[in-house]
Amino acid sequence: ATQPLANNYDISTNMQTPERQQELVRNVFEALHSRADGLCNFVEDAKRFGKGVKLIYRHFATLYFAALVDENESELGILDLIHVFVETLDSCFENVCELDLVFNSGKAYAVLDEIIMAGAVIETSSQAVLRRVDEIARAERFGVGIAHAK
Repeated sequence: ATQPLANNYDISTNMQTPERQQELVRNVFEALHSRADGLCNFVEDAKRFGKGVKLIYRHFATLYFAALVDENESELGILDLIHVFVETLDSCFENVCELDLVFNSGKAYAVLDEIIMAGAVIETSSQAVLRRVDEIARAERFGVGIAHAK
Protein backbone atom coordinates (compact mmCIF):
# COMPACT_ATOMS: atom_id res chain seq x y z
CA ALA A 1 0.00 0.00 0.00
CA THR A 2 1.21 3.46 -0.84
CA GLN A 3 2.03 5.49 2.24
CA PRO A 4 1.71 9.29 2.11
CA LEU A 5 5.00 10.98 2.86
CA ALA A 6 3.54 14.04 4.51
CA ASN A 7 0.65 12.51 6.45
CA ASN A 8 2.08 13.90 9.70
CA TYR A 9 2.12 17.50 8.51
CA ASP A 10 -1.56 18.23 8.23
CA ILE A 11 -2.70 19.14 11.72
CA SER A 12 -6.41 18.68 11.04
CA THR A 13 -5.78 15.23 9.55
CA ASN A 14 -3.81 14.23 12.64
CA MET A 15 -6.84 15.02 14.74
CA GLN A 16 -8.79 12.46 12.69
CA THR A 17 -9.00 8.78 13.50
CA PRO A 18 -6.59 6.47 11.65
CA GLU A 19 -9.57 5.14 9.70
CA ARG A 20 -10.54 8.66 8.57
CA GLN A 21 -6.91 9.38 7.64
CA GLN A 22 -6.84 6.27 5.44
CA GLU A 23 -10.17 7.25 3.91
CA LEU A 24 -8.74 10.70 3.05
CA VAL A 25 -5.64 9.08 1.50
CA ARG A 26 -7.89 6.81 -0.59
CA ASN A 27 -10.04 9.77 -1.63
CA VAL A 28 -6.98 11.78 -2.68
CA PHE A 29 -5.71 8.84 -4.73
CA GLU A 30 -9.11 8.35 -6.38
CA ALA A 31 -9.43 12.06 -7.16
CA LEU A 32 -5.95 12.25 -8.69
CA HIS A 33 -6.12 8.92 -10.48
CA SER A 34 -9.35 9.87 -12.25
CA ARG A 35 -8.25 13.39 -13.34
CA ALA A 36 -7.11 14.04 -16.87
CA ASP A 37 -3.80 15.81 -17.45
CA GLY A 38 -4.08 19.52 -18.05
CA LEU A 39 -6.89 20.14 -15.58
CA CYS A 40 -6.70 22.67 -12.76
CA ASN A 41 -4.49 21.67 -9.81
CA PHE A 42 -7.25 22.45 -7.30
CA VAL A 43 -10.09 20.09 -6.40
CA GLU A 44 -13.01 21.01 -4.19
CA ASP A 45 -15.18 18.01 -3.36
CA ALA A 46 -17.06 18.25 -0.07
CA LYS A 47 -18.26 14.67 -0.38
CA ARG A 48 -14.70 13.31 -0.61
CA PHE A 49 -12.73 15.70 1.56
CA GLY A 50 -15.22 17.54 3.74
CA LYS A 51 -16.84 20.95 3.70
CA GLY A 52 -14.40 23.80 3.15
CA VAL A 53 -11.47 21.49 2.32
CA LYS A 54 -9.69 21.51 -1.01
CA LEU A 55 -7.07 19.33 -2.60
CA ILE A 56 -4.09 21.13 -4.13
CA TYR A 57 -1.59 19.07 -6.05
CA ARG A 58 1.26 19.03 -8.55
CA HIS A 59 2.29 16.19 -10.82
CA PHE A 60 6.03 15.84 -11.49
CA ALA A 61 7.04 12.94 -13.76
CA THR A 62 5.72 9.86 -11.92
CA LEU A 63 5.15 11.58 -8.56
CA TYR A 64 2.14 13.42 -7.23
CA PHE A 65 2.54 15.88 -4.36
CA ALA A 66 -0.77 16.77 -2.73
CA ALA A 67 -2.06 18.79 0.19
CA LEU A 68 -5.51 18.96 1.74
CA VAL A 69 -6.07 22.47 3.05
CA ASP A 70 -8.94 24.53 4.37
CA GLU A 71 -10.62 27.21 2.31
CA ASN A 72 -8.55 29.98 3.93
CA GLU A 73 -5.24 28.76 2.46
CA SER A 74 -3.82 30.36 -0.65
CA GLU A 75 -3.87 27.93 -3.57
CA LEU A 76 -0.85 29.58 -5.16
CA GLY A 77 0.99 29.63 -1.83
CA ILE A 78 0.49 25.87 -1.45
CA LEU A 79 1.59 25.26 -5.05
CA ASP A 80 4.71 27.29 -4.31
CA LEU A 81 5.31 25.27 -1.14
CA ILE A 82 5.05 22.04 -3.13
CA HIS A 83 7.45 23.49 -5.70
CA VAL A 84 10.02 24.36 -3.01
CA PHE A 85 9.70 20.87 -1.53
CA VAL A 86 10.20 19.16 -4.91
CA GLU A 87 13.03 21.53 -5.89
CA THR A 88 14.81 20.72 -2.62
CA LEU A 89 14.25 16.98 -3.06
CA ASP A 90 15.61 17.24 -6.61
CA SER A 91 18.76 18.83 -5.21
CA CYS A 92 19.09 16.10 -2.57
CA PHE A 93 18.51 13.18 -4.91
CA GLU A 94 19.37 14.51 -8.40
CA ASN A 95 15.93 14.24 -10.03
CA VAL A 96 13.88 12.72 -7.24
CA CYS A 97 11.92 9.56 -8.00
CA GLU A 98 9.69 7.21 -6.04
CA LEU A 99 12.59 4.95 -5.05
CA ASP A 100 14.46 7.91 -3.56
CA LEU A 101 11.49 8.62 -1.33
CA VAL A 102 10.97 4.98 -0.40
CA PHE A 103 14.59 4.22 0.49
CA ASN A 104 15.45 7.65 1.90
CA SER A 105 12.22 8.61 3.62
CA GLY A 106 14.17 9.93 6.63
CA LYS A 107 15.93 12.48 4.47
CA ALA A 108 12.67 13.43 2.74
CA TYR A 109 11.05 13.94 6.16
CA ALA A 110 14.05 16.01 7.27
CA VAL A 111 13.55 18.28 4.25
CA LEU A 112 9.85 18.64 5.03
CA ASP A 113 10.64 19.27 8.72
CA GLU A 114 12.88 22.17 7.70
CA ILE A 115 10.14 23.67 5.51
CA ILE A 116 7.09 23.13 7.74
CA MET A 117 6.84 23.11 11.53
CA ALA A 118 3.60 22.67 13.47
CA GLY A 119 1.59 23.32 10.31
CA ALA A 120 3.33 26.62 9.56
CA VAL A 121 5.79 27.31 6.76
CA ILE A 122 9.10 28.32 8.33
CA GLU A 123 11.46 28.26 5.34
CA THR A 124 10.96 28.70 1.60
CA SER A 125 14.58 28.82 0.45
CA SER A 126 15.74 25.48 -0.97
CA GLN A 127 19.36 26.43 -0.32
CA ALA A 128 18.70 27.21 3.35
CA VAL A 129 16.83 23.92 3.76
CA LEU A 130 19.66 21.99 2.08
CA ARG A 131 22.25 23.63 4.35
CA ARG A 132 20.29 22.69 7.45
CA VAL A 133 19.70 19.09 6.28
CA ASP A 134 23.43 18.77 5.53
CA GLU A 135 24.28 20.15 9.02
CA ILE A 136 21.97 17.58 10.60
CA ALA A 137 23.48 14.73 8.55
CA ARG A 138 27.02 15.82 9.52
CA ALA A 139 26.07 16.05 13.17
CA GLU A 140 24.51 12.58 13.07
CA ARG A 141 27.65 11.13 11.47
CA PHE A 142 29.77 12.56 14.27
CA GLY A 143 27.33 11.55 17.01
CA VAL A 144 26.30 15.09 17.91
CA GLY A 145 22.65 15.64 18.81
CA ILE A 146 20.49 17.66 16.43
CA ALA A 147 20.11 20.46 19.00
CA HIS A 148 23.90 21.00 18.85
CA ALA A 149 24.16 20.89 15.04
CA LYS A 150 24.29 24.64 14.48
